[in-house]
Amino acid sequence: MSSCGTALRPQFWEQPLTELNEAEWEALCDGCGLCCLHKLQDDETDEVFFTDVACNYLDLQTCRCTGYQLRQHQVPDCLSIREESQTEGGEIVFEYLPLTCAYRLRHQQQPLPSWHPLLTQQTLKSAAVMGQQGVIHERALTQDLHERIIDWVQI
Repeated sequence: MSSCGTALRPQFWEQPLTELNEAEWEALCDGCGLCCLHKLQDDETDEVFFTDVACNYLDLQTCRCTGYQLRQHQVPDCLSIREESQTEGGEIVFEYLPLTCAYRLRHQQQPLPSWHPLLTQQTLKSAAVMGQQGVIHERALTQDLHERIIDWVQI
């Protein structure tokens, strides 16, 4: 990574992901929380399906992780997009993110969507979407995860 420090450069979101410093990387997140929904992958087709079941650490009111700094320790299956993407073959990690995810878009050298908080200076209302769509925590799951597949997240 060629940039260091914690300052946000003007229009840093137009830079390649490998050029972002830690603060810029974190600021790129729109806070949708969709990466924290459990996903299932078809063994035969490799197709990825989102469910409406969230990690127990996702605050459904703010769509933020309540254990972010220790998430890989607390949830071994939780991926660090940045770390994973820098390993050999790690670019596959972006396929597990929604089509609108800034990390996925910038990996594909695409611009941010016009509604992104960095461009509009407005907070995304993800918590309302999660609530309206009936997202639950994994601790509240009473049925098979396959029965919770959703189609309102595009991947």
